[in-house]
Amino acid sequence: MNIVQIENNVAELVKTLDRNDFIYQFLLAYDTPKSIIKRLKEGALNLSATAGEVLWKKKLFFKVITGGDTHETIDELQSDVKVNSHAPRFLIVTDYVSFLAVDNKMGDTLDIAFDQLPQHFDFFLPLAGMEKAQLKLENPADVKAAEKMAKLYDEISRDNPAETAEAVHSLNVFLSRLLFCFFAEDTEIFPTNLFTNSIKSHTQADGSDLHIYLDRLFEILNTDYPERGELPEFLNAFPYVNGGLFRDSYPIPVFRYRSHAAIVECGELNWKDINPDIFGSMIQAVVSTEHRGSMGMHYTSVPNIMKVIEPLFLNELYKEFENGKHQPQKLTNLLYRLSRIKIFDPACGSGNFLIIAYKELRLLEIKIIQRLEFLQQATSGFEEKQLALIPKAQQSLAAMFQKQLFSNIQLNQFYGIELDDFAHEVATLSLWLAQHQMNMRFKEVLGQGNPTLPLRESGNITHGNATRLNWEEVCPKRDGDEIYILGNPPYLGFSLQNKMQKEDMELVFSNELDYKRLDYISCWFFKATKYIETISAKYSFVSTNSICQGEQVALLWPHIFDRSLEIEFAHQSFKWNNNARSNAAVFVVIVGVRNVSSRDKFIFSNGIAKKVRNINAYLIAERNTIVEKRGTPLSSLPEMIRGDMPIDGGNLILSEDEKIALVDAYPGAQKFLRKFIGAVEFMKNEYRWCLWINPELKDEAVSILPVKDRIKKVREMRLQSSNLSTQLLADTPYLFGQIRHIETTSIVVPSTTSERRNYIPIGYSDPETIISNLAYTIPSESPHVFAIISSRMHMVWVKTFAGRLKSDFRYSSGMCYNTFPFPAISKTQREDLSKFVYRVLEEREIYSERSLSELYDPQKMPAGLLAAHEQLDFAVERCYRSRPFESDEERLEYLFKLYEQMIAEEKLNGTIFQVKKEKSKTLKNA
Repeated sequence: MNIVQIENNVAELVKTLDRNDFIYQFLLAYDTPKSIIKRLKEGALNLSATAGEVLWKKKLFFKVITGGDTHETIDELQSDVKVNSHAPRFLIVTDYVSFLAVDNKMGDTLDIAFDQLPQHFDFFLPLAGMEKAQLKLENPADVKAAEKMAKLYDEISRDNPAETAEAVHSLNVFLSRLLFCFFAEDTEIFPTNLFTNSIKSHTQADGSDLHIYLDRLFEILNTDYPERGELPEFLNAFPYVNGGLFRDSYPIPVFRYRSHAAIVECGELNWKDINPDIFGSMIQAVVSTEHRGSMGMHYTSVPNIMKVIEPLFLNELYKEFENGKHQPQKLTNLLYRLSRIKIFDPACGSGNFLIIAYKELRLLEIKIIQRLEFLQQATSGFEEKQLALIPKAQQSLAAMFQKQLFSNIQLNQFYGIELDDFAHEVATLSLWLAQHQMNMRFKEVLGQGNPTLPLRESGNITHGNATRLNWEEVCPKRDGDEIYILGNPPYLGFSLQNKMQKEDMELVFSNELDYKRLDYISCWFFKATKYIETISAKYSFVSTNSICQGEQVALLWPHIFDRSLEIEFAHQSFKWNNNARSNAAVFVVIVGVRNVSSRDKFIFSNGIAKKVRNINAYLIAERNTIVEKRGTPLSSLPEMIRGDMPIDGGNLILSEDEKIALVDAYPGAQKFLRKFIGAVEFMKNEYRWCLWINPELKDEAVSILPVKDRIKKVREMRLQSSNLSTQLLADTPYLFGQIRHIETTSIVVPSTTSERRNYIPIGYSDPETIISNLAYTIPSESPHVFAIISSRMHMVWVKTFAGRLKSDFRYSSGMCYNTFPFPAISKTQREDLSKFVYRVLEEREIYSERSLSELYDPQKMPAGLLAAHEQLDFAVERCYRSRPFESDEERLEYLFKLYEQMIAEEKLNGTIFQVKKEKSKTLKNA
């Protein structure tokens, strides 16, 4: 349901008011399912038993009053403990004369006459799943513009359904042109309110002639004055725009009364207050159905963009500015340098990174020119003396800046690639608007500047697939260019890629590296790597942290480092926030790459920048050692195996209630049941049950009807799979798909654990319990092994090399356990470690009523258990060296060196073995 429908629903509701049914009709107007409304009416969901009240948990509290004060009532409700214990999003009080509401999440209030409700329907859009965005600085103009544009789009789409790609593109171009006109009449590009007033004065209110008027107007905007001929004054008042925005002819949508009114409503907003840097993404969301659920303001926040552009190029430019503040020649050289910079975003969306980069370079340019003006006024004869010292290639530029005060940073220095058609159109438009905004700023500060109109051609935003285009054709590399590639490319893990994206990966990597388990974003890293080789260029991308963790490191980063590139700066993993209230829980890193240089490198973590000698692929200050996935332990540790995978569609797994019911009805089924534990159950001290059938007893098992039925469903599920190996498992539907269980006491390690924990909670399982594939087991009772993987040393290793699920660690045997470097230890040392393990287990036993999840919550961990672990840590660390480690950084540095040493020894021993083998073979043949 779109917002036009909701607005109409609310208007109709007020017009045909039924007080007895109002609240239910109100919810229905916001697309609440009828089944929910029925349950509210019947009392199943209504937590209030008072007549005239509805309390729907986490949604709303509605109260009708008669003869009382609505304001006093709603004030009382805001402090009512009973009501607020159910956390309703909205509080609503009405006497059907006045209408009061509070949005508890956003802190907004509504105080209106009841009949004004249709004009304020947007207050309750969250009931329909449409969350208003919380924009930077809470700019109400941005919010209002999004709502009005969404309404306009819905009205136009209703009368002009776009059923072909050509029609969609035509509508996208039309919206871009409207946006330009709205912005232009409020920012001195057009005379004030010229566009909106012209529509109101020269078109019919029913919209019947609006398409004819706009078609003619757009043609005029693309026609220079000498070629216009005789025109009415109200049309000739529009300036010549050029720049290609109005050049091509596209069909104009037809309009009706409501869509005509919607255009006028949009025009009556003050577009001067709209932020151009979020403008493109805000409006792109209006036409993106998948984004409408949050009113679409999913754009990258300015602070996050600055995390990319500041260390990539802006900090260095400002440093050069500070160093040259008293030297006009250096300042003029810096101005020339700015005119040679190219900014390239090969996944530009609606242009956020390009817009902010453009604005920041223009702001720096203004500061430089202000400083030159100051020095010129302070130094007699400055202009002639300095021009003589400046290289000839730069003299005309220097003269221009010192005499004419025009900007020489052009939009054609900014390049982008975007797959989405509308985003491509809006990126070009938004850059134009940002240029005008900065021209106005330039003029405000320096008294004069570049005119905005006519627009210059700006064809550097390319519509296409960045993985398939030749980047050097999109952004040519020329002598003297200084190029910075940046952006926030699409993430998509290898398992989430569609057929076309897999083809993209194949085309990018061809046969150069094993790419099939890489994230989609690796395409951008690889293409940027090849682009910047040997030239004056750098790149920096926002990426999911997975590209710098686990097995992906070994697949990608050696191919980057082998091309004489290095990581210049990195923001370690942090939660990605944009200026939208419905943020996705995405954890990202920012990585900046350059050609090898002796210049400084920095790691950013929690807002702190640390200068380091090197940054490796794991974004830590260590050597470029790549820890590769292994099938066997590097250290003298027993094998770790993954748990058993049912591949059963859930049919071999039973809850406690299902198990009890089965055994009650068929006591003989008990022998076929085993406890079943995965990572979640293990952490919470819970378990389920599974059918575990010995092939020799298969016939007896299938004689039990519920068991037979479950096995039949497993067979059907496996046969229906598109995976051939799963289909083959249909021959043994009574068995788990992958069986690795060993009938012995085992150490259990969960496959995921929170990054908040200081220790991985591990434990023991008995020989009978089946561990699922969501955990790992070590078939061993050896306490010293328990000690090693419980230790802080191991946790430091896991934090560095484990994959991530959001921010949680994804433990794996191949990357975490098998690669872990641990020295050979004596029998005495093993016994010593065992003592401390028993101490840990004894402390756990004191709190046996608590789950491991609770015990290892760092904020709830009992003091005795923490002390036992710290003693265990100390004992484990004595196995490495006698001197205590001072920090996790020191621990990791030691482990890295030991890993390198053990790998070198392993290779040497392998070489010696091979030599001996070849020698023995030679002697035997002789």
